[in-house]
Amino acid sequence: MGSDQLQRVRAVIHGAVQGVGFRPFIYRLAEEMNLKGWVINNTQGVFIEAEAEPEVLQRFLLRIAREKPAISSIQGFEHTYLDPVHYTKFEIRESADGAKTALILPDIATCGDCQQEIFDPGNRRYRYPFTNCTNCGPRFTIIEALPYDRPRTSMRVFEMCSDCLAEYRNPHDRRFHAQPNACPNCGPHLELWDETGGVVGRGDDALLQAVAAIKAGLIVAVKGLGGFHLMVDASNEVAVLRLRQRKRREEKPFALMFSSLPRILEYAIVDAMEERLLRSPEAPIVLVRRGMRDGLAPSVAPGNPYLGAMLPYTPLHHLLMQELGIPVVATSGNVSDEPICIHEQEAILRLRGIADLFLVHNRPIVRHVDDSVVRVMAGRELVLRRARGFAPLPVLVDNAAPDVIAVGAHQKNAVAASVGNQVFISQHIGDLETVAAYGAFEQVLADFTELYELRPKTIACDLHPEYFSTQYARKQRGVDFVPVQHHYAHALSCMAENQVEPPALGITWDGSGYGPDGTVWGGEFLRITPTGFERVAHLRTFQLPGGEKAVKEPRRVALSVLHKTFSKNLDVCRDLPSLRAFTSEERSVLGGMLERGLHSPHTSSAGRLFDAVASIIGLRQVCRFEGQAAMELEFLTHNVETDGAYEFDLTASADGQVIDWAPMVRAVVCDVHDGVSNGVIAAQFHNTLVEMMVRVAQCCTERKVVLSGGCFQNRYLTERAIKRLREEGFRTYWHQRVPPNDGGIALGQVAAVSRMKLRSVAEEEGAALCALQFQEKF
Repeated sequence: MGSDQLQRVRAVIHGAVQGVGFRPFIYRLAEEMNLKGWVINNTQGVFIEAEAEPEVLQRFLLRIAREKPAISSIQGFEHTYLDPVHYTKFEIRESADGAKTALILPDIATCGDCQQEIFDPGNRRYRYPFTNCTNCGPRFTIIEALPYDRPRTSMRVFEMCSDCLAEYRNPHDRRFHAQPNACPNCGPHLELWDETGGVVGRGDDALLQAVAAIKAGLIVAVKGLGGFHLMVDASNEVAVLRLRQRKRREEKPFALMFSSLPRILEYAIVDAMEERLLRSPEAPIVLVRRGMRDGLAPSVAPGNPYLGAMLPYTPLHHLLMQELGIPVVATSGNVSDEPICIHEQEAILRLRGIADLFLVHNRPIVRHVDDSVVRVMAGRELVLRRARGFAPLPVLVDNAAPDVIAVGAHQKNAVAASVGNQVFISQHIGDLETVAAYGAFEQVLADFTELYELRPKTIACDLHPEYFSTQYARKQRGVDFVPVQHHYAHALSCMAENQVEPPALGITWDGSGYGPDGTVWGGEFLRITPTGFERVAHLRTFQLPGGEKAVKEPRRVALSVLHKTFSKNLDVCRDLPSLRAFTSEERSVLGGMLERGLHSPHTSSAGRLFDAVASIIGLRQVCRFEGQAAMELEFLTHNVETDGAYEFDLTASADGQVIDWAPMVRAVVCDVHDGVSNGVIAAQFHNTLVEMMVRVAQCCTERKVVLSGGCFQNRYLTERAIKRLREEGFRTYWHQRVPPNDGGIALGQVAAVSRMKLRSVAEEEGAALCALQFQEKF
């Protein structure tokens, strides 16, 4: 087997995986599949490294989850693909000693044993919606302080009955030291409230009344693990439209909850990796392709070939979904752009006028945690929103600077903190657009600092001076303040997750990021060095007439791109949908803004280039949610097979090579005039972007290429880029457990500070050595 065919996977498995024959199981499986590497017990769980061909490793991971020892339970299963180190055999290594780290497990989906109990009429926990054991249940959302024991959780208000206490103290019981252990006699209970907070039902009756309300087309706010869901019948178009109107969420897809995998298969196509994700302890929302069956309300995910599907992950959800027997919308309990509600009284205030009824319980939620969102890309899982099931598990890094807090970006915000060689990334916080969102951001920072007893010496933030997160960092006293360029942080985030050492070429494409030159960057090629970065290439810049308005209106971006491409000959474009979307007066005003540079910042954004092409072909002129035009352009590539690509130019400039997309735009306009299908145009546009990446990579001396930024949420773009770069001999890395969007920025900010501090230490050591040599000489 050639070394270029090998890959190494590192897997970290948390849960009931020690003392249950897990290492011998892994050893036998590895021997059977002819893997090389090792397995070891660690104070955090079981660690595995194995080498083989990529498809063999994928089968290995699937078989671990499927064939694990019966008495074991996987609570967290992280895996990362790395370069091979060429092991010669597979072995069981001696267990690793060392201090136990302060590891807080994420909230874990209900295990099979607890599911059986809640549906067993003879069990004392029959139909009890807060059933859990050591193998499942709430963790991160109930812990108030370390160490993790009941008095330091929100379960401290519930005193265990004698039966529960006997289980808790019995080493042979699976509820031995299960901190949230409870039963109907001593634990939390349900109530159904009307919109004023009046109690209209209790216990199982409350659940059954909520079910009846959903079936009748009402909107019910359901308090779950990390906050409230808004639930409505997913087949009822009137009810779904009412939810959209009340929540002020025009077209962004809703997540769906199904009672079982067979029910999902009635509506969607699910492959083996997607099935593993759906059934995993993390139980995220998984993006799956729609099937042929109709029956869902059109407004669930308008114009979208994907469904965001998830399975029940708490006993309450299992009971609800069994009674409902239908798929339901299960979207975050908030108004758009606000954080999810976690307290009952807060929900009554903030969700009044949205929800008709409130199914609540009296187990306090300590911190908000949304549902995670995942898709399979290039045969691996790619986390798009890192929250329940994943946060706050750390990313292990080499040479992390101690005591660093990173406050992330402005959109899709998450924060991070370094503790030893671990970087803990918070749950998804969201866009810092509102007072409530900024309050949640401050609360998460305070929460992290208290949980991990941090005494931060450095606070890292984005370079953009107007980001609320940056402004927060500037106000802090007694700490070093380190701004980090947005796209540099993107590249370092991907490198840290994949343990890639510099030098490397970072292709970082997104909607926008503040550049050191004061322009809006977004189509960047950065050479990452041990000491920083160099901008080696970027997309040709164009203007955004109206600034933020252009971000929401692809037609404005298209007008700018067409002006740049055709200059005074814009008449050839007069029949294009982009120009027809404006009145003559609007075109005149915007044209004047472009010519005089009024409120029209320059950008190299790849994301805005997607918007321009979507507008030119008539796909989308105004966006109802962030990234909508780019998503719809990707959807057009489905079932289109073409390797065709448009022309582009590559020229030298003072700040690196410039990729001129104008020849591509001219060709797209010709194709529109010639009646070429939008699907073919979209595919060739994507192919062209990939060829731009390949051309620049060929001009650069680095063989390692990392892909990061929001554009790499696009499956067609990312998979084709990986394929083409590999064909040209490059080693390509992309995100897995850390989002490629701004949700991963905080990790990159920590990595930037670590590099800066290591460089400073090296310089100090070098200066000291020089001084010593000088003294010895003289």
